[in-house]
Amino acid sequence: MTKPLKNIRLLDLTHMLSGPYAGMILADLGCDTVKVEPLVIGEGTRRLLEDDPKNSINGMGAYFFTLNRNKRSVAIDLKSSQGLELFYELVKHADVVLDNFAADVVGRLGIDHQKLAEINPQIITCSVTGFGSDGPNYQRPAFDQIVQGLGGGMSITGAGPGQAVRAGIPIGDLAGGMFAVMGIQAALLARSTTGLGQHVDISMLDCQISMLNYMATMHSMSGEIPTPIGNSHFVHTPYNTFNTQDDDIIIAVIGDKFWPALTDLINVDALRDPKFATAFERLGSKKFIEDHMNQVLIKQTADFWLKKLETARIPCARVNNLSQSLSDPQVRHRGMVVSVDHPAGGSVDVPGNPIKMSSTDQESYSSPPLLGAHTLDVFRQWTDVSEARLAEGLKAGYRCFSR
Repeated sequence: MTKPLKNIRLLDLTHMLSGPYAGMILADLGCDTVKVEPLVIGEGTRRLLEDDPKNSINGMGAYFFTLNRNKRSVAIDLKSSQGLELFYELVKHADVVLDNFAADVVGRLGIDHQKLAEINPQIITCSVTGFGSDGPNYQRPAFDQIVQGLGGGMSITGAGPGQAVRAGIPIGDLAGGMFAVMGIQAALLARSTTGLGQHVDISMLDCQISMLNYMATMHSMSGEIPTPIGNSHFVHTPYNTFNTQDDDIIIAVIGDKFWPALTDLINVDALRDPKFATAFERLGSKKFIEDHMNQVLIKQTADFWLKKLETARIPCARVNNLSQSLSDPQVRHRGMVVSVDHPAGGSVDVPGNPIKMSSTDQESYSSPPLLGAHTLDVFRQWTDVSEARLAEGLKAGYRCFSR
């Protein structure tokens, strides 16, 4: 078996999180992914946490280590004419160029789609930006929490009205990366028909709006503006986290089929009222129902209740901390925790690839690269640049670095 994207060559110009995450997924799926980095300092996250003894290994911090497995590194100064010409040589032999620079940076550098398509008409370019490539506010700077706030999802996340909080994971950045992967793969499919590449324009704000999904439609229908409601649900009851003697647990009753079994298990007469048989009626009595459930659930441990709930086939779960989540037998069985080596020795467990395929699913994880470590190899493998020209480039500073 081979990886599904093994014949695709990707130039990864990304930094920080959204772009590198997209590049990581594509690299996991088999893209020959070459990380093009600035000289000397490399991509920004190379230095992030590098001196933190708890969150680095051999001078490589958790951000860079996690996001850059299965990639190779070429160090080029895109702001110099010589570096730009070398980059163009790589573009001639690439399939995809991925970036997450601020809006208009690719144009100023001379690496926008129009320019690269002159060099390689089949090239697919993808830019992940805060707000896309056009519109009245597209040039605004953006980071994860900025788009979480503007995208509306943050306004419905929190304990209650006036207590909005961001998602615990950087969903603004990560969503941009995920949609970039979808867009790039769609463009690759389109190219197989047209023979031509195209530009994929991913706005992190667009992604947040897309993920509002039915919540946005409910607002359009009702005209109501929802506010945070903690861990409960806007439609289903009971659907919430509940306290036990130790860990919190989740009970999720969707529709009506689970309700009779839950009332038998909780065994509170007040919850047997026939009016609670329908989801609509339960929604109107959410606090009453959940208060009575909490009074019972707090008397026993999470394990006690989870065993009973699972036996009754009622959807439930422990609210896992990260240690519990990463050691979960199902997570481990699915290969979602993998060991990645550091080039200088040692290894770290990191999240695996969630995309599992039946015929092309040969998972492997190479070390995140040292800065410029693959400069010569990539040019020799991808291009017909002469050894003399490479030697000239090395003298000018396009060389391998140890870090």
